[in-house]
Parts: sequence; structure tokens; C-alpha cells
Amino acid sequence: MTTSPEEVLGLLKNGRGERVEWFADPQNTESVAAAMAAMANSIGGTILMGIDDTSGSVQGVRNASETVDLLLKAALAIDPPLIAPLPQVVRVHSRPVVALTIPRGMPHIYGLEGRFWQRRGAENILLKSRELHRLIVGRGEAHFETETSRAALSDLDWEKVRAYAASLNGMGDITPEQLLVKRGCLTEQEGQLIPTHAGILLFGKDPQRFVRGAEITAVRFAGDAMSDTFHRQDISGTLPDQIKRAEMFLADYLRKGVQLGATMARAEAYEYPMEAARELVVNAVAHRDYQINGDGIRLFIFSNRMEVTSPGRLPGPVTIDNIKDERFSRNPAIVQVLSDMGFIERLGYGVDRVIDLMRQQKLREPNFEETSGGFRVVLRNESTEPTAAEAAAKPLAFNGRYKGLEINPRQEAALLHLHHDEGNYRITNSDLQALCPDVHPETIRRDLADLVSKSILKKMGQKRGSYYILHNEQHEQDERGVPGMA
Repeated sequence: MTTSPEEVLGLLKNGRGERVEWFADPQNTESVAAAMAAMANSIGGTILMGIDDTSGSVQGVRNASETVDLLLKAALAIDPPLIAPLPQVVRVHSRPVVALTIPRGMPHIYGLEGRFWQRRGAENILLKSRELHRLIVGRGEAHFETETSRAALSDLDWEKVRAYAASLNGMGDITPEQLLVKRGCLTEQEGQLIPTHAGILLFGKDPQRFVRGAEITAVRFAGDAMSDTFHRQDISGTLPDQIKRAEMFLADYLRKGVQLGATMARAEAYEYPMEAARELVVNAVAHRDYQINGDGIRLFIFSNRMEVTSPGRLPGPVTIDNIKDERFSRNPAIVQVLSDMGFIERLGYGVDRVIDLMRQQKLREPNFEETSGGFRVVLRNESTEPTAAEAAAKPLAFNGRYKGLEINPRQEAALLHLHHDEGNYRITNSDLQALCPDVHPETIRRDLADLVSKSILKKMGQKRGSYYILHNEQHEQDERGVPGMA
């Protein structure tokens, strides 16, 4: 890839930063090699030679060939040697500038004379031991999940272990303990079996006691921004249990749209494909960085989007640009056990399935973002350009509010039921239970009672014969001759 003069000027205009560094025309390799190693240990970037250190203006190098040689020597001085595209000579304002591009997702940890840096803003930061360890794990040169935890065998839930072992075929006549050793969930230390972090996360009685932050914070907000109006669940426990509880949260709090076809048959769909939403949760649980203990997975649902944010940036060689094609896991033991448990259909081999599911529902493709300390996937419930027929059949939605009052997704389903079918002016507990089959009947009852208390619905009849109508339609019912009110 060739660097153009315009690209060089664009980099200079934005100033020094995480992905840009420049030098005037140094005569030694040490400072240049440190910057190269820092970028290689971070997210890559470009180093420019022939730029005034103070003003950031182009002054050019005295001898382009010697400057190219200096950059190559600096790359060879790094341990292991940094293999990057050859430096390029670019003429900017008729002056020679030498540009070296370091690709994102370099495969190793790069040091200089036993020291290791990362790029933070416009500075090269010397890594402390814990930060270096995290980088080593992130690059796949070690695995946090297979390190020993502080737990003992008694801290594992052996009923869950035995149920897992019984579900597998073709493992031969081995004990549950031997199976966990094979799967990287137990390791032998001084003649004793010790649970690894993966073992505790997958089968522990209290995983969060040993791996802090290994949880999901799931929140449904009323609008398109964080506010004081929300429904929240803090989901902890083993990773399989977290996935199941997160799926229940999605079923409860993703809105449903209702559409009438040509045959007047009712078709219902969540605002996002449920399988796509589940896949994102499973991917986050399987691939997050568990050694980051100050934060957990965040599942945030807003009126216009859904966000899943995982601690830890993309692992190994995976980048935003190649995420659809590259395959790499920082937690292969966890991935294997989740696959054994049947989550593999939801885990898949990348993000292709999520993209396809969003397209099938005529929604925008997901947006992938790397934050300063994590990775985020955003789904938006905005349709791609619809045809006139699709626009006319677009489901009615209230976006979490009805006549200025907050409603939850189940209550919205009830109101959609009343608004969509002309002539269908009533709804019963059984009707709403059919619309929300995974919800407890007592929750259904409370949802309808809450709509009555808000004067949105009016309850008609008694006990088994009771039903609900829109509060402002009572006079219309009187005209229709609908029988008595309690």
C-alpha cells in the first residue's frame, strides 16, 4: 500500500496520537525503535521521518536512503524483529519524507533490551508486569483461562460437572476429573488437581468470588440514551447460566412488532432477530478478556439500538477490518466446553451469521467498534431502504412509551394487539400469555393491572370472564352493545 502526500499531510494535521508519531532526522535507532515497538504492541500506526519535532511541519530528511536504512535497523533491533512493510519515500512540498506503516494486529509481543511499551495517546508507556501479562494473553501467547485459580475442587459444582460429562459421547471410559483435565478446566500442581479459571467460570459454585467482573449487566432503557428510567438485571453465576438468563432478559425486553399479511394472518418478530441477539451474547461470554476484573459484559437495549460491550479489545490478529474472516479465540477452553454444551450453533465461527440475520429482517448491518478498553457491537432497529409495500406494512411500534407513559415490551405487545386488528377491541390474560409464552402468568397479570392503573386500559367483566379494552373506547363499546362492566 502506497502512502500519498495527501495522507501524510492528513496525519500531520491530526497531530501526534496513538497511531501517529514523527521525528526530524534522528541519528540513532533507540527512540525510533521504542516507538515502533509501542505501536506494534498496540493497534499499529505510522511513523514519519523528516518532520519538525516542535511545529509538526515538513522539513524533509537529508538522505532518504540512509533514513530508510535507519528504520530497517531499528526494526531488527526489536525482539523479535519487527516484520513490517518496507519504508516509503514520499515527497511532500517537494521535500522527502520517509513513512513506515506498522499494521494492526501484529502477532507477537515486541520489546527492546528487555523493556516493553504500548502506545497511549501520543506517548510510549513502559508496561508494568500486570499490563505485560495482559498483553501476552491478548496476543494468544498465553491463556489466562488455563492458569490456576485460588479455588479448590470443592469450589466446583460437581453435579454440573457430572451432567456435562454425561452429555458427551465418544470420550471413552474416563472420570469427570479426567474430562476436566482434558478440557483445560483442571490442572495438576504438586500432585493435586487444581481448578483453572476456565473450570471456575464454567462449573464454579461462586465464579465471581474468584474471577471478579465475570458477569453481565443487562439494562433496558426507556429512550435512546441512558436515563433514570430503566429495567436492570445483574447476571452472575457460571457462564452457561449467564447465557441462559441473558436470553430470558432478551425475550422479556426486546419489543415485538406485529404485521398483517395479505391473508390477514398475524406475523410477529422481535425488533432484532433473536438468534442474532443471542449470538452476540454468547460471543461476548466466550471471547471477552476475563483478566480485566474492573468491568463486565454490558447488554444495553435502547429504543433505537442494542449494544453488547465486552472487556478487552479484539484478540490476536483479529481487527475491525478482518473481523468477518479472521478466526481467533483468547479462551479456547471456554469455547470448547460451550460448544460441547450445544451453544455452538449460537456461537458460530464469526459475525457472518449476525450480519445475515440482520439482512434477512431488512435491518442495517451491525456496527463494530473498539473502545479504549473493550469491544462493542451495535445493532440498530432502523430498516434498510424499504419498498413502498414494505413501508406500508411497517409494524406499528410505540418505542417504549404510550401517550407519554412508559410501557414495557409485554405491555407494548398488548397495545399492539389492540391497535392492529380492526374490530379486535379486547385482550385477555390468555391473549397476552400467547403473545409472550415465556413469561410467567403472574407477570402477565401485573402488566395488565399496571396498564389499568395508568388509565391506558379498562378492565371489563369479572374473574374468568374478564378482559381489557383501551380506556377511551368504553363509549364505543356501549354503542356496539358489548355486555356489562364490573
